[in-house]
Amino acid sequence: MKRIVVLDGYTLNPGDLDWAALKELGEVTIYDRTPVSQVVERAKDANIVLTNKAIVNSQAIQELKSLEYIGVMATGYNIVDVQAAKERGITVTNVPAYSTDAVAQLTFALILELCNQVGEHAASVRAGDWSRSQDFSYWKTTLRELAGNTLGIIGLGQIGRSVAKIALAFNMKVIASHKHPERDAMEGVEFTDQATCFRKADIVSLHCPLTAENKEFVNLALLRTMKPSAFLINTSRGPLIQEQDLAQALREGIIAGAALDVLSVEPPGGENPLPGAPNTIITPHIAWATLAARERLMNGVVGNLKSYLGEHPTNVVK
Repeated sequence: MKRIVVLDGYTLNPGDLDWAALKELGEVTIYDRTPVSQVVERAKDANIVLTNKAIVNSQAIQELKSLEYIGVMATGYNIVDVQAAKERGITVTNVPAYSTDAVAQLTFALILELCNQVGEHAASVRAGDWSRSQDFSYWKTTLRELAGNTLGIIGLGQIGRSVAKIALAFNMKVIASHKHPERDAMEGVEFTDQATCFRKADIVSLHCPLTAENKEFVNLALLRTMKPSAFLINTSRGPLIQEQDLAQALREGIIAGAALDVLSVEPPGGENPLPGAPNTIITPHIAWATLAARERLMNGVVGNLKSYLGEHPTNVVK
């Protein structure tokens, strides 16, 4: 029987899902969280390691002599030293596309909150402001309508395409910067270069993977090219943004607002300037975490492992 260790099961399953399908595949030990310093100790006898954000580095891969399979319980797999695993003949898999609809949904939740400030107005009503009002209606900020506005999407992959569909339903104009416009043409979407996307859009939404080339590409120089009325949305990867620069742009009114579900370090330390920046909404990396998305993720994790044990591995990271 295979020995299976889940290094950080809590975020996937804080108690509202069932590990039963996984437990049918071997002898399972589940840890809520595992710091990098304890990976080797906890997984020392494991044949199978499953991880979401717990780092499995080269040293751990070398020391875990029984290890034959690493299942990443997410789409991004940068927490695993894939090259070290490959050198040892260890299979690494991930779960692509399980959260597409969930991320697109939160993207528009953030956009709508910036435009309508539902939270602020609801809090105002709870505080008694409406009861004390002399008028039947009031608004505490300028309310914005999406129809006719331009949404700029950076990266028109599966999530970007889902976001584009929603934007078109709101009667927005959609432009996109994308590596493969000839392959991924989409009705209603105009492809353009990245600089034009930032310059022309009323709202820019990031949906691109993080690479060495685009780390912190959203910097002060790029933000200065945006409309002063523009919003920036990031539900992709935190390090795409130079956070000090964005905070400065928000303080100085270079752009009108930002809504972020991801930061460069999670959870953020006290030195991060964005939680205190004006006109900023930050959510704690929840776009992927709807119940339906986590159910798909759990099924994908189990399915990948079943395929591997059946000697027909799927979703293998190259």
